[in-house]
Amino acid sequence: MMGLKDLSVRKFLRLFFTGIIMIAVILLLVLFWMTRDIRVVGYGLLLTVILFAWVAIFLHYFEKKLELFTDGLCRTLDDMMDHAVCPETDYEAETLFSRISHRLERLYNVMRKDREVIAKEKGELQSLLSDISHQTKTPIANLKMLNETLLERPVDEERRHDFLMATRSQLDKLDFLIQAMVKTSRLETGVIKLEKRNEPMADTLTSAINGILASLEKKQIVLSVDCPDELSVSHDSRWTSEALFNLLDNAVKYTPAGGNIRVVVQDWEMYLRIDVSDNGRGIPEREHAAIFKRFYREESVHDVDGIGIGLYLAREIITMQGGYIKVTSEVGKGSTFSVFLPQK
Repeated sequence: MMGLKDLSVRKFLRLFFTGIIMIAVILLLVLFWMTRDIRVVGYGLLLTVILFAWVAIFLHYFEKKLELFTDGLCRTLDDMMDHAVCPETDYEAETLFSRISHRLERLYNVMRKDREVIAKEKGELQSLLSDISHQTKTPIANLKMLNETLLERPVDEERRHDFLMATRSQLDKLDFLIQAMVKTSRLETGVIKLEKRNEPMADTLTSAINGILASLEKKQIVLSVDCPDELSVSHDSRWTSEALFNLLDNAVKYTPAGGNIRVVVQDWEMYLRIDVSDNGRGIPEREHAAIFKRFYREESVHDVDGIGIGLYLAREIITMQGGYIKVTSEVGKGSTFSVFLPQK
């Protein structure tokens, strides 16, 4: 027996019409049997014919409307799947199709947003892969050249030592690059969740400064810090320390030997402000926005070791905590990077 779900609309209408005819015939026979009056049967037959005609017209109209409805629905779904157009909705109409179109429009908007997010993530991934390829190309090429030289040419012990030191330098650069990329990727993808707690800023700052003590000593740079011990703010101590270390490390790199770096922490009404100032070479104003891009480096600083990711990481970490970083600088006089962390 044919199940209801396997029954087409056309067959259902035919069965419905056939059932009405059979019921009408039975009713006419019962009416004749009860009255034995052929005129009553004739009137009943006339009414039945009129009823049949009306039902036939109604079912034909209903079938056509249903075809138009299904055709419109299929066309709308096809357009949505082809990313062509948003479903048109008549908000004043009260038809079934208009109600369905309204929900399809909402579904289309959700799908469009999802596609935009996917396209954005795809673009970011392609950019990241391009950046990684560009950044690893030089140290890998240098390592291959050093290795081939050691293997193919006879070198004395002194030059061999120089080659090995150069190899270690390139390996250190690759290691730093990989660690920086892992941190960036984990932050951007949300693998790492920053946990803000109300902690003393002095402890966080001390942790950051410990990472640059050797560099300060090597270049004989004087570091002065003005941070009241009682100042506390809600922040992720570990990652904020990472951001401040990147700013301090940047200051050390571009401050000449015997120069000065100053760190000042101020308690503002809405923010806690941390200024990292140096008397280095300074940054041209046209570069202020670009220096926070991933792997960006000025043409004039290619003689200084670095891969151009420290400022990018610092900004990402501070931004994720609801804060921001701004820079003021004058070429030849130095720069000041100001970190603003919200008090709440």
